[in-house]
Amino acid sequence: MKPYSARASSVEGVSTRPAGRPARSKKGGPPAGTSDIIRHRLHPRIWEKVIHTLLFLCASLSIFTTAGIIYVLIFETVGFFREVSPLKFFFDTQWTPLFAEKHFGIWPLVCGTFLTSIIAMLVAMPIGILSAVYLSEYSPERVRRVLKPALEVLAGIPTVVYGYFALLFITPLLQKLIPPMSGFNALSPGIVMGVMILPIVSSLSEDAMYAVPQSLREGAYALGARKLHVSFLVVVPAALSGITAAFLLGVSRAIGETMIVAIAAGQQPRFTLNPLVPIETMTAYIVQVSLGDTPHGTLEYHTIFVVGMMLFVSTFALNIISHWLRRRYREAYV
Repeated sequence: MKPYSARASSVEGVSTRPAGRPARSKKGGPPAGTSDIIRHRLHPRIWEKVIHTLLFLCASLSIFTTAGIIYVLIFETVGFFREVSPLKFFFDTQWTPLFAEKHFGIWPLVCGTFLTSIIAMLVAMPIGILSAVYLSEYSPERVRRVLKPALEVLAGIPTVVYGYFALLFITPLLQKLIPPMSGFNALSPGIVMGVMILPIVSSLSEDAMYAVPQSLREGAYALGARKLHVSFLVVVPAALSGITAAFLLGVSRAIGETMIVAIAAGQQPRFTLNPLVPIETMTAYIVQVSLGDTPHGTLEYHTIFVVGMMLFVSTFALNIISHWLRRRYREAYV
């Protein structure tokens, strides 16, 4: 009579190995299939680490880029101030670094930049808020789905087209109304810049108003308020943080605009607030000097970076103010 183990193994298709335990290899090594199990367990961990590293590098790319820009600006700005006194830079009212008699007062460029930006915001802010109120409170959903993308198409038009539109269409039109206006001026590019940044102000403001809870509107209607009062006395104050952020973001976009002011504003730095005369902005000066005629390493070359530093500080300060206002006046709804 055969032993029990022999009889059990002779039964076809029946295994005597306990359930859940891998079979031993013929040479007495680790159980068969152990390497496959380890491989399947290690592969997800390796891929998770690889993906985590890639995501970290992508997130850090903007930080490293900003750090590199700041380093270059600081390095070149220090080189500029080794040759030019900060007192001349901040207290002189003339900017003529490319002339024989050199002056390095930054205020004409700053004045021209903020003049065009203020004109742009005077155009974009009221129109943007009114269009946002209409899209959020008055327009049917079908109209909103059509008008909002159509409005955002303005952001996709090249700024060179805007520049020549200001120079060849807006300026002659304004000269008929204001004869003393010069062919190059601050008013025309400021108006066109306002049209260019209109989608930023309108879209972000409309998103902020659309996010206001419906219960606030219903409560105002229950108190007897009309739709106009609800829109401007309830919804707009409730969305004030988002509207303020849209306003400051539009200002930052206007300050950094290059081609419109380079084409239509002229290249004459003047310490003036008159929008009818030629002016020069910080970005237009950078374009003027960066055309390739300025030798590398010269004082004129360093002026590119010191003006860029002023531009960077201006936009950075506006972004900080925007974040602070957004956190300060942000409404929390339950």
